[in-house]
Amino acid sequence: MSFRHGAWVAALMLAGCSAPEPTDAPAAHDTSEPTAPAQAAAPETAAAPALPRTAAPEGARAFIVEPADGATVSSPFKVVFGSENIQVMKAGEEAPDSGHHHLLVNAPLPDFSVPIPNSDQYRHFGGAQTEVELELEAGTYTLQLLFGDHFHIPHEPPIYSDVVTVTVE
Repeated sequence: MSFRHGAWVAALMLAGCSAPEPTDAPAAHDTSEPTAPAQAAAPETAAAPALPRTAAPEGARAFIVEPADGATVSSPFKVVFGSENIQVMKAGEEAPDSGHHHLLVNAPLPDFSVPIPNSDQYRHFGGAQTEVELELEAGTYTLQLLFGDHFHIPHEPPIYSDVVTVTVE
């Protein structure tokens, strides 16, 4: 088994990955500049070795097209993912300047040196999806996108969106 194959298997096992069903919706783009959110890193749950990180494409960025920050929505509601200067690819498919979306729901940015966790708070879109119908109970939620490479590991530097806060009625 080669290192790259072994690292891919280890990355998927650490992330507990499964690829959700893809959608055919294209990614939308805006021209606003993202700013880094003031968040603490997620607490480490296990001492996992750092894996090699993929270089981020020049000028790559992620953003949430909808819902707008501060929106009040009814569940289920659509979340549309946006990206620029990076190709959205399926997990496990390695290509230059590419990656796939992860949606963080009420979660801090994770440890960037290991695969992104896979849970209700760290949702993987390894089928190259660019939107999702999200069903959440009434309450206030934060949403944030984070790109991962073919191993679900954040790029160097990481590519993530601003935090969007929504209220579900």
